[in-house]
Amino acid sequence: MAPIRVIVHGATGRMGKETLAALGRDKETSPVGGVGRSAMGDALPLPAGAFVPYDTSLERLLSRCQADVVVDFTNAQACIAAARVSAARGLHFVTGTSGLSSTDLDTLRDLSRRHTIGIIVGPSFAIGAIILNHLARIAAPFFEYVDIFEAHHEAKIDAPSGTALALARAMATERAFKRPAPEREPLSGTRGGDLSGVSIHSTRMPGRLAAHEVVFGMAGQTLSLKHDTLTRECFMPGVLMAVKEVVKRRDCVIGLESLLGLK
Repeated sequence: MAPIRVIVHGATGRMGKETLAALGRDKETSPVGGVGRSAMGDALPLPAGAFVPYDTSLERLLSRCQADVVVDFTNAQACIAAARVSAARGLHFVTGTSGLSSTDLDTLRDLSRRHTIGIIVGPSFAIGAIILNHLARIAAPFFEYVDIFEAHHEAKIDAPSGTALALARAMATERAFKRPAPEREPLSGTRGGDLSGVSIHSTRMPGRLAAHEVVFGMAGQTLSLKHDTLTRECFMPGVLMAVKEVVKRRDCVIGLESLLGLK
């Protein structure tokens, strides 16, 4: 069977570079092109010494190379634009872009349905983070209070993280949480963001990659679930799994739980 041909949209970013390298190492996939914001000539070097076509426009790149899947690590606006271009060409689409709104997700579902393509949206591709989400949903019905604490590097463009939002939404489907408000709040926002009674607290600083902790509370006890991301390499098994799965699908999947048999 021929390798799955993949274009990386956001190829010059940290996740894009890691993804290109992982695709090149896997025998079932092949990186065939890269798209980035900066002009860097018409070819992009790979870690193994090879080159793939490069452009600042996905549409132009597709006139130069053939692909089966586009993998996107950019921002919400660029992600949706790339999804529209990919869908119009019949290409399957995988994105790990953070900050997608409910409207954006509806757009991706519509593109999948209208163009009969597979789309997979991964709030996180770290297997441990996916299991954290699953465990949090199991625990949620048994506790009245819950807070999420997430920490990322200083260059992350959004807060809270997509993973934290996905955690909060998943738990909120299980029950209504209590969120106590202080009588006085000398510093506004100290209690964090509020999503359906789930408090979310975000920190951004050098020295951190990604960390998420869910703390449940009830009378006399707490339960903490935590996942730490130490290197971007940990995302690659999830990315590769999504690439291999998306070509088999003709629907839009939000989250990788079902791919792991957790739903």
